[in-house]
Amino acid sequence: MVTSMTRDAYEQRMARAGQAAAAAGLAGVIVTPGPDLAWLCGYQPTAVTERLTALVIEPGRAGRLLVPVLERPDAERAAGAGVLEVAGWSDGADPYAELAKWLAPQGRYGVSDGMWALHLLGLQRTVPGGGYAALTEALPMLRAVKDAYEVERLAAAGAAADATYQDILEVRFAGRRERDVAADLARLLTEHGHSQVDFTVVGSGPNGANPHHEAGERVIEDGDMVVLDFGGLKDGYGSDTTRTVHVGEPSAEERTVHEIVREAQQAAFEAVRPGVACQEIDRVARRVIKAAGYGEYFIHRTGHGIGVTTHEPPYMVEGEHLPLVPGMCFSIEPGIYLPGRFGVRIEDIVACTETGGRRLNVTGRELAVVR
Repeated sequence: MVTSMTRDAYEQRMARAGQAAAAAGLAGVIVTPGPDLAWLCGYQPTAVTERLTALVIEPGRAGRLLVPVLERPDAERAAGAGVLEVAGWSDGADPYAELAKWLAPQGRYGVSDGMWALHLLGLQRTVPGGGYAALTEALPMLRAVKDAYEVERLAAAGAAADATYQDILEVRFAGRRERDVAADLARLLTEHGHSQVDFTVVGSGPNGANPHHEAGERVIEDGDMVVLDFGGLKDGYGSDTTRTVHVGEPSAEERTVHEIVREAQQAAFEAVRPGVACQEIDRVARRVIKAAGYGEYFIHRTGHGIGVTTHEPPYMVEGEHLPLVPGMCFSIEPGIYLPGRFGVRIEDIVACTETGGRRLNVTGRELAVVR
């Protein structure tokens, strides 16, 4: 079992980023604070401000990290800093001119999706011959294949979300507002070890037909179908699971729709194996729902990658031809949404292994009855 990230592991990640950049025809990557920076070198400033922090990785050489000089001591203590060249710039200096010293004048670089426009414009002004591309477009698979450490962290986050679901089944739903149940979910995620709660969707009755409904003032009633979708970060890695419950005994139609979604989710899970195109996972789930006559009511992709963020490549969607690779971790979450009536979604995080899929969420997928 891998229990912690090592300096060598960060060095391997940065080397992999350099190799991927070269394969994509890039001179390198420029990474500012956010998930990519933490993933690559273990450093995340305590506060993200207008002062430039940037990691430059180029093929075949060690990474270089430019930080405000007042933050240099923290940067040098970061887990991956032992394999980095760390340099500081002082207030009053031009950080873009300092960064430009490290860049190929005519080079095209991948840059963090979340890089501030202030910084990108500063680079364009200082290195007018350079070019830039968003990392998600240029290197979509950079973080997609997880190592053993990451899979273990995702499994632990999934187990915490599972424990949250088991606990929420014991609370009262009827007569309470959606946002009250959402608050219970957030509290339980925190109690089970999450440091960050990203979302707590509670869609009751007709609100369940909106896949990303924001929990609101609607009072949950006896007879409601309720979609519960919740997750966040535990030890730096994401959880994301959905279960649909029913307040009191469901109707025959509600049971039927739920069973169709369960069958679609199971079929998609069984299709997971190395070499299968991501779009095929979407197609398998969609075929089940379409064959049952509900195709027009499945209105979103079947899944998304997960790691240090809860949504990232790869995506299980038509048109995504990338093959599954052992170590890829992603959601499988088909749904049926009947406008004005109710919705059903079932979601697990799944890891692709050498022999097929491994569920990182293991709670029951049957229609649970709550009070």
